[in-house]
Amino acid sequence: MSAVRRLFKDLNANKAMLLMVLPATVWFLIFSYLPMAGLVIAFKEYRYSRDGFLASILNSAWVGFENFKFLFSTNDAWIITRNTVLYNVVFIVLGLLLAVGMAIVLSEIVNKKLAKVYQTGMFLPHFLSWVIVGYFVFSFLSFDRGVLNQLMEALGLERTQWYADPEPWPIIIVLVNLWKSVGYSSVIYLAAITGFDKSLYEAAMIDGANKWQQIRRITIPLLIPIMTIMTLLNIGRIFYADFGLFFQVPRDSGALYSVTNVIDTYVYRGLTTTGEIGMSTAAGFYQSIIGFLLVITSNYIVRKINKDNALF
Repeated sequence: MSAVRRLFKDLNANKAMLLMVLPATVWFLIFSYLPMAGLVIAFKEYRYSRDGFLASILNSAWVGFENFKFLFSTNDAWIITRNTVLYNVVFIVLGLLLAVGMAIVLSEIVNKKLAKVYQTGMFLPHFLSWVIVGYFVFSFLSFDRGVLNQLMEALGLERTQWYADPEPWPIIIVLVNLWKSVGYSSVIYLAAITGFDKSLYEAAMIDGANKWQQIRRITIPLLIPIMTIMTLLNIGRIFYADFGLFFQVPRDSGALYSVTNVIDTYVYRGLTTTGEIGMSTAAGFYQSIIGFLLVITSNYIVRKINKDNALF
């Protein structure tokens, strides 16, 4: 009874703070936690019912883990898993290095108006849809009218069927992703750098430290906590692939499936041919569980190294 009284006493003492977080709590309950009940579809053979969505779930037959076999029962299972994980590892590593480097460079620009121009130019690709980016890439790589093929022809080289040759596409995919995402990612690190205590840099300058020594001894160490948190968050989505990047940019070319087919595009193509909602739910459930385990494991390792840098 004393515990209940203590609970109500705490609620009353913090009612102002609780009222402030109430809208966000309601939003999370409705849009993040309530839909989790739909995961039951992953274990059912979903069939549409005229009585509505809830009746469709209740009347559908249980099939256990049959829907999960969709991901692992074909020869493509290894390819889509390898592509999804390796591309994300490259995106995380190169994206982190380039975003941090870009943020440091922007913070060192003395002319603030010029820095704003650079920032705007870097942010712009983030707001372009993958459909538009796909057409940009096509304008460069098209066999007939592509800029790159015209340039190669002018240099005496033969035109290349870029959309039929899978070999260069891992590099193209990585470059396109970095071009679109790094500028926006650098905002977080740039905001952190602008909040650093300037007296640290002034003391370093008095001690004779040059700009590179200031970056190496002050800026980067202070950025490590936020770099660690952002990396942990990205690791949680290592089994997710950007559908637009892997579907729109290669223009769904079958000749490139060996290097562009990832879990999300594989599920989409499977759904367009089978229409099985249970399989797509199973794929999303599988990606979420693996991502959750990876975040927990990574966070545990970070806590062992330095608990102050851990996510929780």
